[in-house]
Amino acid sequence: MIARVLLAVLAAMQFVIGLWALFLPLAFYEVFPYGGTPWVALLPPYNEHLVRDHGAGTLALGVALAFAVWWPERRLVIAVIVSFLVFAVPHAVFHTFHLEHFPLVDAIGQQAAFALEIVLAIAVLVALPRERVRR
Repeated sequence: MIARVLLAVLAAMQFVIGLWALFLPLAFYEVFPYGGTPWVALLPPYNEHLVRDHGAGTLALGVALAFAVWWPERRLVIAVIVSFLVFAVPHAVFHTFHLEHFPLVDAIGQQAAFALEIVLAIAVLVALPRERVRR
């Protein structure tokens, strides 16, 4: 049950980011995360193609996470979470080394957001019910 809730939270996050970047790429670049310093714009230049590609890839992860919520078979969930981590960890590492233009509060906020996603994904794996090995 808890794994499904965590999967749903991760899916929702990916849907919001993915839809925004895919369908409103300039707004995503100029405004994300909304209500403060625009994090993406701190790493210029704007490239519509790359922002839309990021949106499509993120949306695809959201769809995969949603399938895992709907059909929480252990192997599917593991495959989806590992795929998510293959994206999320290098993305977080890149941003960790490119914080020089960020105000301190935004650098901390961004790193906390990446850490939250990664911790939630790992928590899904920990929360999965164990299956007995058949011999």
